[in-house]
Amino acid sequence: MNEAKTLELLQSEAARVRMTELYGAGHVDENISRYEELVKKFQENFGEKDILMFSSPGRTEISGNHTDHNHGKVLAGSINLDCVGIAAKNDSSKVNIISETFNQKFTIDLNELQPSAKKAGTIDLVKGLLKGFQQSGYEVGGFDAYITSNVISSAGVSSSASFEMLLCSMLNRFFNDGRMSTVAYAHIGKYAENVYWDKASGLLDQMACAVGGLITIDFLEPAEPKVEQIDFDFASQNHSLIIVQTGKGHADLSADYSSVPNEMKKVAQFFGKEVCAEVTEQQVIDNIQEVRAFAGDRSVMRALHFFEENKRVEAEVSALKEGRFEDFLTNITASGNSSWKWLQNCYTTASVQEQGISIALALTELFIAEKQRGACRIHGGGFAGVIMAMLPNDIVDEYIDYIEHAMGAGSAYRMSIRPYGAICVNDII
Repeated sequence: MNEAKTLELLQSEAARVRMTELYGAGHVDENISRYEELVKKFQENFGEKDILMFSSPGRTEISGNHTDHNHGKVLAGSINLDCVGIAAKNDSSKVNIISETFNQKFTIDLNELQPSAKKAGTIDLVKGLLKGFQQSGYEVGGFDAYITSNVISSAGVSSSASFEMLLCSMLNRFFNDGRMSTVAYAHIGKYAENVYWDKASGLLDQMACAVGGLITIDFLEPAEPKVEQIDFDFASQNHSLIIVQTGKGHADLSADYSSVPNEMKKVAQFFGKEVCAEVTEQQVIDNIQEVRAFAGDRSVMRALHFFEENKRVEAEVSALKEGRFEDFLTNITASGNSSWKWLQNCYTTASVQEQGISIALALTELFIAEKQRGACRIHGGGFAGVIMAMLPNDIVDEYIDYIEHAMGAGSAYRMSIRPYGAICVNDII
């Protein structure tokens, strides 16, 4: 579709309907303008071509904190912040990408996909995705893309996975006849991060961005995780999901992040297993002294968190299906308490005086105790970064003023769950 027809499509009533679903009723016009601007910028940089529009959301982890890497269960959702790209095939062996958000412009030759020595940055990530397609038996080809993103960076809402899934949707649409599954997208994104970034990522971020909506995932069989979409509308409960950025920790957190899956796996190793999903909580309790001696006490605490968090995910899914929203919120609070006390990922022991997560949670708990409504928990990997709150709409503005007084202006973001994952926008209008 050329530029003129694409701009005409964006002005259609069908486009307004879809933009409402993607971004919310109050954000339709600004996002139509956003897409129009991208179309024009694509043409300015790449010329008149047969273009398509793509969108891939960020994600929020609602429950299942640090469970996916030990093949556990999670509840997650795609959010109304996204990566948007205008793209076209270019009939060459070159992939040309302009990232407006990060002021990047680069070209990758499909015949030269080896990672750089540093194994970091956007170019290595894209090379990893392209190589992942090839390794998985899918086709790749040359294309041009102009991309922008409003998925908050370093805020636990998966800006990297959003970008990865956007490119997967382009490659699927252009070169694989749209036949790929969202599970295939997720595995390729995981491959790119594991091999081209040396980052021990799981599948949660990629799956939540790729599938869309509110989903629960069981990673017991990680090659084919069980994904179920939950038909539930948070807006119908007059609650909003707020993400609060608590400030970036100054310490290198790689060791902290790696310690969580590794310590859980150490408990599993006592029983001759690889991950905690292959062990029962009762087995750990029955052998508690020996397991403590073998794996260490924090490892045992983290394993117990894993088992209980899996149960909470199941309870939350049931509560949502049965319309028991207050029970759902109660379990969100319990999940947060478990992360703080048992999983112990609210601050790094390398810098105990730096506790932005803990401060934000403490203040939010005081606010919720006063209002007697809502729930909060740590969000994402932890140790630094963000928390999540679920609050009734009538107190959200007050909460944002309250928490931004402590965390800084612009640190709180109101979000909603969108029903679409990584998509070619043309296909839904």
